[in-house]
Amino acid sequence: MGKYMQDAQALLPLVGGKENISAVTHCVTRMRFVLVDPARAQVDKIEEIACVKGTFTQAGQFQVIIGNDVAEFYNDFTGVSGIEGVSKEAAKQAAGSNQNPLQRAMGVLGEIFAPLIPALVSGGLILGFRNIIGEVNFFDATGAFNLEGGVMSIADISTFWMGVYNFLWLIGEAVFHMLPVGICWSVTKKMGTTQILGIVLGLTLVSGQLLNGFAVAGTPVAEIPVWDFGFAQVQMIGYQGQVIAALLAAFVLVGLEKFFTKVTPEVVSMIVVPFCSLVPAVIIAHTLVGPIGWTVGNAIAEAVNWGLTSDVRILFAAVFGALYAPVVMTGLHHMTNAIDTQMVNVMGYTILWPMIALSNIAQGSAVLAMSVLQKKNERAQQVNVPACISCYLGVTEPALFGVNLKYRFPLVCGMIGSACAAVLCTGLGVQALSIGVGGLPGILSIKFEYWIAFALCMAVAIVVPFVLTFVAGKKKLTKVELVGRDAAAAAPADAAAVVTAASSSASPVPAPQSIAAAATEAYDLLAPLSGAVKPIEQMPDPVFSSKCMGDGVMIEPSGTCVVAPADATVSVTMPASSHAVGLTLANGMELLIHVGIDTVDMKGDGFTCHVSQGDRVKAGDVLLEFDPVKIAAAGHPTATAVVVSAMGNAKDLQLMTGQDAVAGETAIARCE
Repeated sequence: MGKYMQDAQALLPLVGGKENISAVTHCVTRMRFVLVDPARAQVDKIEEIACVKGTFTQAGQFQVIIGNDVAEFYNDFTGVSGIEGVSKEAAKQAAGSNQNPLQRAMGVLGEIFAPLIPALVSGGLILGFRNIIGEVNFFDATGAFNLEGGVMSIADISTFWMGVYNFLWLIGEAVFHMLPVGICWSVTKKMGTTQILGIVLGLTLVSGQLLNGFAVAGTPVAEIPVWDFGFAQVQMIGYQGQVIAALLAAFVLVGLEKFFTKVTPEVVSMIVVPFCSLVPAVIIAHTLVGPIGWTVGNAIAEAVNWGLTSDVRILFAAVFGALYAPVVMTGLHHMTNAIDTQMVNVMGYTILWPMIALSNIAQGSAVLAMSVLQKKNERAQQVNVPACISCYLGVTEPALFGVNLKYRFPLVCGMIGSACAAVLCTGLGVQALSIGVGGLPGILSIKFEYWIAFALCMAVAIVVPFVLTFVAGKKKLTKVELVGRDAAAAAPADAAAVVTAASSSASPVPAPQSIAAAATEAYDLLAPLSGAVKPIEQMPDPVFSSKCMGDGVMIEPSGTCVVAPADATVSVTMPASSHAVGLTLANGMELLIHVGIDTVDMKGDGFTCHVSQGDRVKAGDVLLEFDPVKIAAAGHPTATAVVVSAMGNAKDLQLMTGQDAVAGETAIARCE
């Protein structure tokens, strides 16, 4: 009988039984179910199973977090259920059946824009900085500081800052004017066709031979250059900054390449397929889908702008602010990236994105109130605190799925606060130069002249949800939820009835971990990877950032080699993907090193594992190597989680973040 046989037997009926499971697989930390009817999953009872550390649903998959022993649990579960496991890719395909066509379309759009977001955020911060030094007139004609009557900017009075202002546009232009290149590349990558053809197609949309798309409106029709084919003329117009046109052109290329790949004999496919795909795609892009996409994209941007500037703007803002967080949970929010980008390139600013940042802040503030209410509930605080921090930094999933949706009323309070802040934001006409960090740092992407107004909106997004959640929580939370199951159990007898009544809805608390009483000497854990060491809350994955797997650090890698941070035994490897490794130290401490986010989907491409389960390693021994270029090309972050999933005999863990580490040399944690 397996170690987790009993827990597996308990889980099966709670996910709806064998007949409710379309597919099941696992990664290094969690079980991934595709359920016929997700509503049949009894989440509260599942989270009460001793080995379960949490649950959440993402991209049509119901995920049950187990930890380092997930492979053993998976074997016991498939043995109990009689269900054959499937590959990760098959599970993803099956998960699509749990999504309607709109959700699937938004999922595709999200995966297309995900690799572009770092560039867009960087570009937005650059535009914000350029706006401050080059567009805001801080000084009068004499050079004296005069914000009200100023006529000169920092760049106007300083040769150095003028040079910086002009130099930074090199990056800004590359991000926003040349955006179609990135879009066409990302579409071909997502759809599994030839990426270099996507890049070439994108370049033909922004070529210097064409009239810059931003200059078209101010150019008389008679002066627009054309290609003259005798029987027809085609305007030589560039599509700089155009989102919809680039998307349509890229999907034309994808369709042509898939068609010609299917019908062309393999012996000549290398010649026929690229030529017959690229040339017609470029022609269709400039004669048909480009003009259509231009018109549609501008119409969408103008429609949203009208909605936020017309007489109905207050209603529009209230509805958008209230509903954005629930929309995030469906995955449909990805469309806003395209709309924001289109607005920036058409009008030079976006008034939609500031409300998105305010929604994230509002949901984080609801979690902050929960953290205050549950300050004596240690189990709840392990989720509340990191979820609040990550939400304020723009990553909302830990807050939404780990706290607010679970208790429901914090979600509603956050929605109300978001609606209030959005109404104020729209009423004050706040404009952002681009999308940015969707939380408190988002003010850096706001036009400088709106900083005070946006700061006021942020104050509303913080105070209103906090107060509403705090007041509602005082009435709705049971004693178990406020102080935890163990503390409630130790309460006076007159509280017993409350505890008993609340037991079915209380936050699940796992069985206490067995820790040896013997004291151990202090020792350091060395960095397993060279790079910038940051708090684990910044991991772009709710399983790690919420600390449900344990505390630890995130490393933004500058190296490509993962080494052992201490003498240990290899307890977990992933032979099919090689993207993670688990270690057990002599004192029982368990570590998990997980390279990248969702890199399991790469099926080992770009990874080489040098150890096997059961191997003994010394500090500094090479565990695995990876190719960050391939990870980035696959659209995944390279952020690496180093998690202490079990403390063993250690009693204290001091993490050392905010430093640049060298693999095998720099200490990242002190254990005692």
